[in-house]
Amino acid sequence: MAALGWLTPRRRSATARSVLAGEASAEAARKSSQEAQETPQVTDSEPEFPVRGDDKAAAFFDLDNTVMQGAALFHFGRGLYKRKFFETRDLARFAWQQAWFRLAGVEDPEHMQDARDSALSIVKGHRVAELESIGEEIYDEYMADRIWPGTRALAQAHLDAGQKVWLVTAAPVEIAQVISRRLGLTGALGTVAESVGGIYTGKLVGEPLHGPAKAEAVRALTAAEGLDLSRCAAYSDSHNDIPMLSLVGHPYAINPDAKLRKHAREKDWRLRDYRTGRKAAKVGIPAAAGVGAVAGGTAAAIALSRRRR
Repeated sequence: MAALGWLTPRRRSATARSVLAGEASAEAARKSSQEAQETPQVTDSEPEFPVRGDDKAAAFFDLDNTVMQGAALFHFGRGLYKRKFFETRDLARFAWQQAWFRLAGVEDPEHMQDARDSALSIVKGHRVAELESIGEEIYDEYMADRIWPGTRALAQAHLDAGQKVWLVTAAPVEIAQVISRRLGLTGALGTVAESVGGIYTGKLVGEPLHGPAKAEAVRALTAAEGLDLSRCAAYSDSHNDIPMLSLVGHPYAINPDAKLRKHAREKDWRLRDYRTGRKAAKVGIPAAAGVGAVAGGTAAAIALSRRRR
C-alpha cells in the first residue's frame, strides 16, 4: 500500500479499494478451486456411464426399432423374395399374418404358430451357409442405411469402455450375427432354426427368442460370462422386453412404444427417442402405417403379377 503515497487521498482510496477487491477475488477463486478438488461435485447430470474398465458389466440391445428401423425379418424377407425364394402368394400370406399381429396388438398362439411355419417353410431345404452368405448381401441392400445413429453410439460407448455388447432378438440368429458383425459388436442371441448336415429342416430349436425368453437368454449368458446383472445395461423399444429390461441395473427405453414409455416413466428408467418429433409424438401409429405399406405393396405386387399373366 505504501506505493500509493504519491496519489491524492481520493484516488489513493479508490485504487486501494480496487486492489483490495482484486486480492479478495483472487483469494476467493483460489479457495473455491481447492474446495472443488476436495469436495465431490453434485450436479443434475447423469453419472458417468458406462463405467470404463468395469469388466463385470455388459450391454444387451434389442434389434428391431431399437438398433435398426423396422423389422430385420421383414428386410430379410424382401431380400429372399427378390432372389425368388418364395412366390407372391407366400409374400401375401406372410404380410397378412404380420398385419394381424400388429393391428390386433396381441400374440395369439395359433397365429404365431402359423407365422413361424410360414417363415420356416421358406428356408426348409436350403443350406445354412447359403442363407448366411445371402444375409451379408441383404444387410448391404436393405439394413445398413437403417441403423439408428443414436443407438449405434450407445453401443459404441460400451465397446469403448471395454465392455461386451450383444444383440438380443427374435430374428433368426444368422441375421442377428451378420448385423452384429457388421456393427463390430461382440455377438448375438437370436432364434435358432434346426439344421441337419448344414441344411434347414423347417423346424425351430425350442421357441422364438421373444419376451421372457430373451430375459432367460441374457441371464444364462451373464452367468456363463461371470458378469454382474446389476452392472449391466439393456436397451429396447418394446414392452415385450420389460422382462429383459427389468433384469439389469441399467435399463433404457429406446424409441419406446406407448406401454414401454409409460412403464419406463413409472420406474424412472432412462429414455432415448431417435425418431423424428412427429413420429415420436404418435407412438403406435408408425406400426399401423407400416402394416398399411406392406399390405398395399403386397396388393400392388399381386395386381401387377396378374396383369403380366
